[in-house]
Order: sequence, then structure tokens, then C-alpha cells
Amino acid sequence: MADLLAQLEALAQSAREAIVAAADEKSLEELRVRFLGKKGEISQVLRAMGQLVAELRPRVGEVANRVRDEVEELLVEGRARLAARALEAELSGRPIDVTVPGRALLPRGHRHPITRSGEEIAAIFGRLGYEVASGPEIELDRYNFEALNMPADHPARDMQDTFYVEESTLREGVEPGTVLLRTHTSPVQIRSMLRLGKPPVRIICPGRVYRSDYDQTHSPMFHQVEGLCVDRGITFADLKGTLAAFARAYFGPRTRTRFRPSYFPFTEPSAEVDVSCTICGGKGRVPDGNGGTRRCGTCKESGWLEVLGSGMVHPRVLENGGIDPTRYTGFAFGMGVERLAMLRYGIDDLRLYFENDLRFLGQF
Repeated sequence: MADLLAQLEALAQSAREAIVAAADEKSLEELRVRFLGKKGEISQVLRAMGQLVAELRPRVGEVANRVRDEVEELLVEGRARLAARALEAELSGRPIDVTVPGRALLPRGHRHPITRSGEEIAAIFGRLGYEVASGPEIELDRYNFEALNMPADHPARDMQDTFYVEESTLREGVEPGTVLLRTHTSPVQIRSMLRLGKPPVRIICPGRVYRSDYDQTHSPMFHQVEGLCVDRGITFADLKGTLAAFARAYFGPRTRTRFRPSYFPFTEPSAEVDVSCTICGGKGRVPDGNGGTRRCGTCKESGWLEVLGSGMVHPRVLENGGIDPTRYTGFAFGMGVERLAMLRYGIDDLRLYFENDLRFLGQF
């Protein structure tokens, strides 16, 4: 017993000296582990108590508990001492002149106009009850063209000729077919209908798409948001009401819409959707600064801006999505995010989005 008691007293003295000499929090933590840890010095002494007779154990245990409590108290005092020392060093340092003007902060980053427009479009349709759906950008011809009523010899493919990757072979987990970069987000509509199994379907499909175009108004990579609504009794009137509500929410409460007959292989009937010009308010002319008016260059004096395509989903497309066209109807629409942002912010060249010119991006 005498040996254990001597070890405990020596341990306590060693802890006092080491903790007083500790220079930082890291050193204190190392000392805590050394003395109080599961494999620490106090634990080793307590394990040796098993060799003592029962009558002697209470005395050794009492001393061991006292030493442990003393070490814990020393550690608390050590942390308080280090905190006080740090505060004193801070207060005795160079004084702060609160009358000096503040330094200008570095410019804060912000979201790209395309990102901002895409998020706002998604938020508007979210309030209308639509959910966001996504799909692969590297797609199969089956979903990108054939399931959307565009077989291999369809002339509409010429307008969307894209970047073909390879012919995938039949192997485990991979469908065979021509692999390409998707030309629109419409394949997500097919995949969503097949995944959900039956209506109601109410989704929007935002994402990047690819076509071999590059000029002032086209880019080989751009962003689309497409929408799909399928249920019993869906009519063209529902389509018009939905897109009119979107136009007012995005362009302003006074925005008017008009629908012009058009053609898309995957919808029938189909329509192009125009909104009243955001610059001239649909009048076709703007003030010239001299009391008169001049031609509106944005809408080319027509008073209207083309913003998206739409229509009632073709029965064959519903069938390809696993939905019975005799029981359900639906509408679909698609819009280019860059196009809407150009109209919203008055941008006249689509290539500006991708040139990373801070003079341009800093305006948003």
C-alpha cells in the first residue's frame, strides 16, 4: 500500500508542475489525457489496487480520488489562466482607433444571371404546383427523338442536329442505342411519365442542352426549362392560363400574352407564345428623348416578343410514356433561360453569358 500511496503523491506533484508550466490549450489537453485518460497514470494506479487486500483498498481509493479531483481542478485553473493571459495580451496590444474610416470590403460574389433566371422560373412554377425533375445530359436517341415522335427520317431532326457520342452496345445495366448530348430537356418528360406510371404528372425540367449552333443568338450549350402537365380533362385553356400566369409573374403584372399556331412533332395542336414587349410596353415605339418616339429595336416595332413554344401533348408521346391517351390529356411547354434573361435584362448578345467578362457580370 505504501508504494501506491507514494506513487499517487508523486503523480500529484508532477501534475501540479506540468499544468502550471503548460503554455497553451493543446498542452493542457495532452496533460488531461496523460493523467485522467482511460490509459492515464491515475487509471494505472487504480488498476493496481486489485492486488491489495480488501481492508487497504478504501484508503488507497480515497487518496486516488483526491488526487484526481485536484488534477481536474488544476486543469480548470490552467484554462482560466491561459484565457486571462490571452485577453491581457489583446488589451495591451496596439490600440484601435474607432474614428478611422472603415476599409472597403472586397466585392462580394453573386449568382450568374442565367442561374438567377432559372431559379426564379422554377420558383414561379413551384407556386403553381410543379415539381422539379431531372435526367441525364448524355442521352439515348430513343428518349431524345424517337419517343418524342421524331423517328430517324423526321425532318424536324435537322433543326436539332447535335453532338453524337457513340453507339452503346447491349450490356448489363445499359440500354442499346445511339448516344448523344440531349438537344432539349423533353427526354426528362418521357422518363418521368415512365417512372411515375400514371397521372397526375406536373413537372418542370430545367437543365443544360446542346445543339451545333453558335452565333449572336445561339450557343452550342444553353439552358432550358420545359414543363409537362398530364391529368384527366386537361385542355388548351389550362395551358393558356398557366403560361399567362407565368408571364405576368416573370415579366410584370401588365404583361399580355398571345398564342400563334406553330408545329412541333411532340405536341398537337402547337403554339408559339409571345409576350408584350418589356421595353415599349407593347406599343412598338419608345420615347426618343426629344418629345417624339422612335422604333423599338427590341420588338422591331411589333410590340411582341417570342418567348417559348407549347402545345397539347401528342397522343403518341403519351403512349410512349406509358399513359393511355384515351383517358388522359396534357400540355407541354419549353423555354430558353438565356432568351428570357436577355429579354428581362436587355442583353443583346447571348455569347456575353459565357465570356466571363467581369464588366458584364458585375451588372447583375
